[in-house]
Amino acid sequence: MEKLGLNIPEMLTQLITFLIVFGLLYKVAFKPLTRMLDARSEKIKESLEQAETVKKQAASAEDEIKKQMAQAAREAQERLARIEKTGEDLKSKAREDAHKEADALILRARGEIQHERDQAVNELRKEFADLTILAAEKVIDKSLDKQAHRDLVQKVLEESSGLKKE
Repeated sequence: MEKLGLNIPEMLTQLITFLIVFGLLYKVAFKPLTRMLDARSEKIKESLEQAETVKKQAASAEDEIKKQMAQAAREAQERLARIEKTGEDLKSKAREDAHKEADALILRARGEIQHERDQAVNELRKEFADLTILAAEKVIDKSLDKQAHRDLVQKVLEESSGLKKE
């Protein structure tokens, strides 16, 4: 083998030296390096899992916020509808109250007008009775019993107004 350029004792020495160096490197460098890489890989894996969990929680929180906002919007719409209905009810009630008050004022005014009319008619009757008595006095040239004639004229007026009403 020497002809081939191989020296067996030297080759064995190099092989043993290589195995010793390999063994030492394996124990001293490779195992700790492998552990360190495994630990790093585990941390990265945990971080990715945490990131995924946080991402899911964020999505869940976002969905919850959207639901709450939708609920708040519905509640706001319901409140607005109730407020509008209350406003319409108040407006309707105010309108109704105004109509009632106007009707009451009209009724009261009609009553007052009727009362004033009745008073005016009564005064007119009294004046007419007085004028009639005065005219009769002038005609017969003597003073008549005013109260008796007034009652008589009043009776005639009531009878004549009774005929007109029928």
